[in-house]
Parts: sequence; structure tokens; C-alpha cells
Amino acid sequence: MGIEEEEDRQAPLLSSSSSPDDHPEEPLKRTGTEWTAIAHVITGVIGAGVLSLSWSVAQLGWIAGPLLMIAFAAVTIVSTNLLCDCYRYPDPEHGPRRIKSYIEAVKLYLGEKSQKACGIIVNESLYGTGIAYIITSASSIRAIQRSNCYHREGHQAACTYGDTFYMLLFGLIQIVMSQIPDFHNMEWLSIVAAIMSFTYSFIGFGLGLAKVIENGEIMGSLSGVPAANVADKLWLAFQALGDIAFAYPYSIIVLEIQDTLRSPPPENKTMKKASMAAIFITTFFYLCCGCFGYAAFGNATPGNLLTGFGFYEPYWLIDLANACIVLHLVGGYQIYCQPVFAFAERWFTKKFPNSGFVNNFYPIKLPLLPGFKLSLLRLCFRTAYVISTTVIAILFPYFNQVLGLLGALNFWPLTIYFPVEMYFVQKKIGAWTKEWIILRTFSFICFLVTVVGLIGSLEGLISAKLS
Repeated sequence: MGIEEEEDRQAPLLSSSSSPDDHPEEPLKRTGTEWTAIAHVITGVIGAGVLSLSWSVAQLGWIAGPLLMIAFAAVTIVSTNLLCDCYRYPDPEHGPRRIKSYIEAVKLYLGEKSQKACGIIVNESLYGTGIAYIITSASSIRAIQRSNCYHREGHQAACTYGDTFYMLLFGLIQIVMSQIPDFHNMEWLSIVAAIMSFTYSFIGFGLGLAKVIENGEIMGSLSGVPAANVADKLWLAFQALGDIAFAYPYSIIVLEIQDTLRSPPPENKTMKKASMAAIFITTFFYLCCGCFGYAAFGNATPGNLLTGFGFYEPYWLIDLANACIVLHLVGGYQIYCQPVFAFAERWFTKKFPNSGFVNNFYPIKLPLLPGFKLSLLRLCFRTAYVISTTVIAILFPYFNQVLGLLGALNFWPLTIYFPVEMYFVQKKIGAWTKEWIILRTFSFICFLVTVVGLIGSLEGLISAKLS
């Protein structure tokens, strides 16, 4: 019971279809359709990662850049299709048992050791995304100030502002918000996040398109931005792979989305159709954002399309886009950290069942917010968590490198390895059969992509820190 409750909280971008306090024997009415699943997937996929895609295309060039985005889309579709068949057990369409979360599926199909390893990777992914969101939010707040400064003083003005103050401010806001229990289950949060992410993504796409029309030419080259030597070019290309990897996969929320779908038709068939449609839409959108950004700026393409100041006017539109990013990520940070809080606090509760520090709750009432209960553990752990992510963000405030590192680090294990291994068990696929060889080769190729992306992003992070 404890583990299942714990893992019901692992959906980072999806409002839970049922409260963790619901009794498992109570029937849950599932009303989701292919359209609602498409909406959930798009909400889960499109986020801060879209801002780095123009830079990624610039490093890879006009041939490799778009092709690799399409390749990552294809890999995501294959991975999702494998996962969809793992929702019901033992039969993918008629099995009586539903598996409601990614980690629960890993435990059922691959055992407790794999579940523990998966849990570590998932929580690391959520923790890392929180760091990335602090960096991105601070960059956007600074970009608003710079945009207004350039508008007042002219485009040649210095307009230099630091990041640290804004990161500390963001962290302070998150310390307060983190004390509110079950914040990630507030449905409006996902809705606001979706609206904000679409708004700033469309503004970035629109500004890129307008810049191409203004230039009257498509900038860029087949080989991408030139580098001083071959090694530097490879490092940047590998880092770009990591950035694209960060923008795509949504493996850890597939089963949660599938658990909202009504049946018949079988949930796995509906989810496969929804994923295919959503990835087509997302890929088209990513190609537009990435390619128009590169076409607009060529070798001068900034690392973050909306904060790198390729665009100066209309300044109010740039301000609006960056304000949307900040609003999205203020809520997004909570969406990603609440599952970690739930995991850690349940572990402490089980480990120290008689501790007043862990188990005593005190009623709290804040203005404009519903009353809730607070424990000293929650206050201390959540505050320390937010402080730790803020400190790391201050130490490594490098947008592209951090996104690339997170994308590469989590791409193969969460998107490829576990889904492939679970599919082998679900379908009872024997070793050295044709399907086994194909999927093993697929997994190995993706592993190599993860390795080179990780190496490139680590090199970029170290170089940026030392420079």
C-alpha cells in the first residue's frame, strides 16, 4: 500500500486522477479520451527545453539538426509504444491489473532492485529539472530588465545584470510554496503551465519567423556554427544532442496519462494513437522553433532564444514571453519537486514512526490560502531541498550545458532501457530472437547517444565554469 501510494505521486506534469488517500477498492471513473491524452502529452513535453533548440540546430547544421530532432521523435514514439503495452498485466489489452505509475511498472516487471535504481534516477531527474528551472527563471527575469534597458538606453547600452539575486528570490518564493502540501495536485497549476509554455513558445517561433522575413534570407549552413578545431565542434555537437534529448522524452508520465483513459477501446491502443499525434504536433512545433531561430540568426544564434537578445523589439512582447516563462517555471518547480518530497517524507515516516519531529503536525493558516498542517520535518527538509537546488544553480548557471547534462543523463535509462526490458518480460521475448536483437541494438545505439551527449555536456559545463 505504501509503495503504491508513493508512486502515485510520481507524475510530474499531470494532475493525479485520484488522491493518494483514496481507497484502492473504490472504483475510479476514468473518462479520458484520445484528445485529453494528446493534451496531457503536449503539456508534459513542451517546456523550457524548446528555448535551446535553435542553438542545438545551429551547432548541428541544416542537415543533422532537423534530422536528429525527427530521430528523437521516432525514438520517443517507439519507447512510448513499448510502455503502453505494460499498463495492463499480464495481458496488454485484457489484463486485470492496472499499473498506474512508471516505478510501479518497473517493480512489477523487473523486481525491487530495478525499482530502487529507477527510483534514484527518477528523483535525480526531478531534482535536476528543479535546478534547470531556477537557472531559466533567473535568466528570464534578467532578460526583462535588459529588454527594458535596451529600449530606454539603446541597443548599444551595457545593460548588464547578474543572475544570483534572481535565483535567491526564486528560491525564497519556492521555500514558501513548498510548505503547501499536495500543491502538485492543484489542477489549475497544470493548466497555467500549459498556457504559459505555449505562449512563450509561440512568441519565440513568431519572432524567429518575423526576423527571417526582415532579413530576406535564410541564414546558417549545412555544417552549423564553425569551431576553432574538430574537437570543439564535436563537444558542441554532443552537447546539442543532450539539449534535444532534454526537450523530448516524457516516459515517466506515460502510464499516469494512460490510467486516465476510459475503456473500451483498449487503453494501450488509445494511448499509442494519442502519443503518435502528440509527438507529430510537438515535432512540427520544435522544427519550426529550432529552424526559424537558426534561420534568423545563423552563427549568432543565442543559447536561449528569448534571453540571448537576438531580438530587441518589440520589447513588450519579449517581456511578455519571459514573464510567461517565469510564471510557468514557478509552478513547474513545484510540479517537479512535490514527488520528491512525498518520496522522502514517506521514507522518514517509515524509518522513524515514533518521532515527534517527523510525525507531529501543526495547523497553519496563511492569508488567501486554505488552512493546512505543517510538520517540522516538512519545514526543514523542503527548505533544505530548495536551498540545495538554488545553491547548485548559482554555482552552475549555464542554461545549455545543464539542460544537455540532464537530457543525456536521463535519456537512455528512463526512455529506452527500462521500457525495453519491461517489454521483453511483458511479451515473453526470448534471447536472440529477431525482435530481441532489434530492440537490443536499438537500446545500445541510444546508449551511445546518451554517452556522447553526457560527455559533451560535462565538457561544456567544466569549460564554462573554468572560463
